[in-house]
Amino acid sequence: MANIVNLDRVSKGYGAAGPLLTDVSLGLDDADRIGVVGLNGAGKSTLLRLLTKQEDPDDGRVTHRRDLRVAWLPQNLTLAPDATVRDVVLGTAWLAESMGAEHEWAGDAGVRAILGGLGMPHLGLDQPVGPMSGGERRRVALAALLVRESDLLILDEPTNHLDVGGVDWLAKYLAGRRGALVVVTHDRWFLDAVCSATWEVADQTVRAYEGGFAAWTLARVERERVAAATEARRQNLLRKEIAWLRRGPPARTSKPQFRIDAANALIADVPPPRDTMSLQRLATARLGKQVYDLADVTLHAGPKEILRDTTWQVGPGDRIAILGRNGAGKTTLLRMLAGVTRPDGGRFHTGSTVKPAFLSQELAELPGHLRVLEAVEEIARRVQLGDREVSAAQLAEVFGFDDRRLWTPVSDLSGGERRRLQMLRLLAGEPNVLLFDEPTNDLDTDTLAALEDLLDSWPGTIIVASHDRYLIERVTESVYGMFGDGRLVHLPGGVDEYLARAAGDPGAAPAEPTGAAPSKTSGAGMSAAEARQARKELSRLERQIGKLDQKEAGLLDQLATHATDYAKVAELDAQLKEVRAEREQTEEAWLVLADEIPAV
Repeated sequence: MANIVNLDRVSKGYGAAGPLLTDVSLGLDDADRIGVVGLNGAGKSTLLRLLTKQEDPDDGRVTHRRDLRVAWLPQNLTLAPDATVRDVVLGTAWLAESMGAEHEWAGDAGVRAILGGLGMPHLGLDQPVGPMSGGERRRVALAALLVRESDLLILDEPTNHLDVGGVDWLAKYLAGRRGALVVVTHDRWFLDAVCSATWEVADQTVRAYEGGFAAWTLARVERERVAAATEARRQNLLRKEIAWLRRGPPARTSKPQFRIDAANALIADVPPPRDTMSLQRLATARLGKQVYDLADVTLHAGPKEILRDTTWQVGPGDRIAILGRNGAGKTTLLRMLAGVTRPDGGRFHTGSTVKPAFLSQELAELPGHLRVLEAVEEIARRVQLGDREVSAAQLAEVFGFDDRRLWTPVSDLSGGERRRLQMLRLLAGEPNVLLFDEPTNDLDTDTLAALEDLLDSWPGTIIVASHDRYLIERVTESVYGMFGDGRLVHLPGGVDEYLARAAGDPGAAPAEPTGAAPSKTSGAGMSAAEARQARKELSRLERQIGKLDQKEAGLLDQLATHATDYAKVAELDAQLKEVRAEREQTEEAWLVLADEIPAV
């Protein structure tokens, strides 16, 4: 392997925001495949701009190998609205390099594979990019980069706005691509599928780890365990020093200076807290027995038909994922459910107690002229958080905005921070129905984990359109697909069934009519309410089995640790038998219930 990029003692900061990177030294080889992770605002995008030489460091030096060809996809990309797909992908409407005459690239099998994989034939080369959806514009920009040869490909949130099929194709393509790759993404499945190493941007530095997201998670846990042990030792020393300093009558004691210096050093060694986010259960308005009821609904987006004679019922507590390729109409459906638009035909009824919150893909609704605290207080000055009432400033802190960031103009926030603020403003309104359109866009992995933890215990109804498999499989219980033919299809097989059907696999499970999807009929003799309750119970049992598996693994670890302590081993063995018996009973209950609900 040959070195292609070097960062030597690089530092970078932005005015009032302070330093983001300090004294960072990194090297990048020609075969490296790096995933960049870190909290929103930690400096991930800044690191990419330094690597591409889009920005100069405040201190230090960035060097490239001579004649290095770098292709860069920024997080926010502006394409001329009157440019066509052909102009952007094959011409010079965005990139300086043209692909040449059409007969030259048309004969290249690699170029044709990229255009086909990213859906360019479906979009049409002569179609203007202005009216396209965010996902379609993202595909066009990706195609423009991938059809050109490069030594280093740098992608900032490439999966934003891509559907599940697009993410799957891109991961497979990048896994087989030659050359170096650096990618910032929140998509944990994508990181594991594509990357062989991970850079974590945190605390003004960059730490390098071997492996993808899973390996980095394990390494970070180990690092935090060592840090916790070090902090415990420091606290013990601190207690001893303080106790010594306090010993004896204060009025007539003169402590040696070296002991005072030692205590002060221990106190000064406290590391600054990370910008973490801990989401707790927010209050929700009471939700009645009916949420959404669609009967023979027809819905259009301009001339395009999104739904045709669709019958669908959504009940309280339902947790639904909507899958579909970009342009299939997922956003249009969510906008109708949120009351932004109305159907073109049929009957659409919303429950009288429904209080929806619609998280859109765009961030335009954020008040850029206000500061963070003012933007929160615009929605609510006080909010019920669990069993206590908190102020807007306290709620903002729960969402990771410390005192320093509270007075930052919204227009100066990073993409992830703006997304977090957008979610904070929605939840401050105490909704009981969440309508999320690609909620994971721009969010870091820690924030995603906190969001999923919140949604796990959300008492209301959730309908989410997302390409993030982790999110879909963790927080939703049923999956529906939109394939561009006017139908909303229930997919008992989840994401895998969607990918198979989208690829035209004849072996995929047959579509279940929307009107007969689980809220209509689910098992012989079951009413709609009974079926809904049974699905919730099935999901609860699955989560319980997962917790029991984790508990069993923990007990096995403890048995290995205390192998020579016979009394402890006997105690742990008894606990292990209880856990295994409980898991067996839970699995049996799951099997019985699953047989009663064949559609699940």
